[in-house]
Amino acid sequence: MLRVPTCVLSSFEPPQVRNGHSLDLFVQIGSLTKTLTATVLTALADRGVLSLDDPLESFLPAPEGTGITLRHLAEHISGLPRLPPGISGRDPYAAFGPQALDAVVLHLDTLVTAPAGTTEEYSNLGYALLGAALVAATRTPYEELLHRHVLDPLGVTDVAADPPPGRRLCRRGIFGRPERPWTMTGAILPAGGLWATPAATARLVTGLLVDRRLGEPAPAWQRAGRLLWHNGATGGASVFAGAAPQGWVLVHRLSGRSAATDQLALQTLRRFVDVPSQ
Repeated sequence: MLRVPTCVLSSFEPPQVRNGHSLDLFVQIGSLTKTLTATVLTALADRGVLSLDDPLESFLPAPEGTGITLRHLAEHISGLPRLPPGISGRDPYAAFGPQALDAVVLHLDTLVTAPAGTTEEYSNLGYALLGAALVAATRTPYEELLHRHVLDPLGVTDVAADPPPGRRLCRRGIFGRPERPWTMTGAILPAGGLWATPAATARLVTGLLVDRRLGEPAPAWQRAGRLLWHNGATGGASVFAGAAPQGWVLVHRLSGRSAATDQLALQTLRRFVDVPSQ
């Protein structure tokens, strides 16, 4: 039986670290990155640098008339598809760099599948564009924005796009060798490219959702009743983070099977909290 490295942190019981996982090594957090990108967005809006209802073409050379705003991107109601064009293979985002994003922006009107604001469709492409718009609006690199508006105010370290190789924890193959992780440092970074230690990720969850030190949670967080949550997955890692009024949970597994990670997190919550079954 395959033993999946697993880390479970919560407000209910001591950390559980099993099968070679670690609290203090960097792991990919996938789309949990989106919650941090959206927090940068709301911080910039609070400072008057931009408005959530600014059109995308105010910052990027997108065709006029799409009606897409920064809010639409943050709330997954932009009418854009889930993935950028050409995403495939064992390292699907490796070729999705700045030039590929520029090409998408110039022809964005051809990719829209529904009028902006009318349909919800979870979109990695949307968050790649949102991150690029924030960088363009401030003329500041993404990671610098992240530190300035999220990590430093919360006093959180050990979050990075490209952590030192010696501090990374990756899934191992059948012969025990670390598998090569997806390349997520290009244009997809704001949508799902960050690495963090589980200990640092737990501090983010408590700072953003429990103590709310940066204000109301950003629009990236999903809601199920009184539970605020988000998950994420790459080829070799998956994560679930959630908080309800009674407490919080974070589960990270070195497996891309996000459904099993979600299930473990919800099972943990249900032992202490009444949360929706779906």
